Amino acid sequence: MIHRGEIVEQAVRKSGVPIATIAKRLGKSRRWMYLMFDNPDVPIEMIARIGQIIYYDFHEDLPALFPKGQIFSESAFTYKTSESSEYWKNKYFSLLEEHNALLKKLAKQI
Repeated sequence: MIHRGEIVEQAVRKSGVPIATIAKRLGKSRRWMYLMFDNPDVPIEMIARIGQIIYYDFHEDLPALFPKGQIFSESAFTYKTSESSEYWKNKYFSLLEEHNALLKKLAKQI
């Protein structure tokens, strides 16, 4: 029978998120991640954290850990918009507007 660590490993590999990225977000090493994949008793809290990072819900894979009707709170899968992403979004729009203005200027010259 497949154990918790193997289930987590399969989900991580399917997600396409690099293991190094997940390890960094957890504050762990890649080696720790591989050791965790071999662990049949991965703590539910760690499974939930990894699920948040890779946007994966382990309810169907691990029904024994999640009693029927129990769900993660909405906030567990809500991700905050950081100031950094706001900055880059504004920067993108600014550059896009400049680009469009230059295109209009070039079109008038032709």
